Amino acid sequence: MADSGGLHSFTPALLVVDVQEDFCPPNGSLAVAGGREIAPAINGLLSLPFALKVASKDSHPKDHISFDTSHAPPNNKAFESSVKILCPSDGSRSQEVPIWPAHCLQGTKGADIIPEIDISKLDDEVEKGRDSRVEMFSSFADVFGNKSSEAASLDLAARLKGAGVTHVYTVGLAGDYCVKCTALDAKKEGFEVYVVEEATRSVDAGEKGWGAAKEELIKAGVKIASIEGPEVAMVQSMA
Repeated sequence: MADSGGLHSFTPALLVVDVQEDFCPPNGSLAVAGGREIAPAINGLLSLPFALKVASKDSHPKDHISFDTSHAPPNNKAFESSVKILCPSDGSRSQEVPIWPAHCLQGTKGADIIPEIDISKLDDEVEKGRDSRVEMFSSFADVFGNKSSEAASLDLAARLKGAGVTHVYTVGLAGDYCVKCTALDAKKEGFEVYVVEEATRSVDAGEKGWGAAKEELIKAGVKIASIEGPEVAMVQSMA
């Protein structure tokens, strides 16, 4: 089970978050600047002896509540508008979430992991965001903290704990949204958590985006790591 007790208990996992065609230039509908450029760093990490390597993928129905195409004007402007969503299991709970361009539609090329990533080294995948009613940035749970087979294809926390994982390394897209939320939820699940900065890109790479995300992560006890740093060296030493 999860244990943040240090090197005497070290079973690391790598989570590759949402490195998909629709999140990458040149043709992604929600492309993150530099998103494709992190593939070599991610492949380098995939070559290391992590106990478990899992990729997450947005996998949205065409009527997902976060899409601009799901709402009438004028309150349907991607990156500007927001929508109030209700918790599927408790209608008294609500959140405002951003409106996005339609992206990562189930069964489309945009939902595919980019070919630059060596998926042969992955042990598992989790498809998330499958419930049209609710936003799901994290690979663990929706924005209300709920886990549901409707929203995700895999209970990621159970998969990690079943493999005896103690430490979780997160990389991918986007640092200020899905990577951040995945790392925060991994910490809530009791893992020691790192975000490898060189293998991450953000929608907003500035202080209000990735800068604010890093502050939130550090405050929660997540460590911002370097691919050349001691945290990754711990995994390399297992070879």
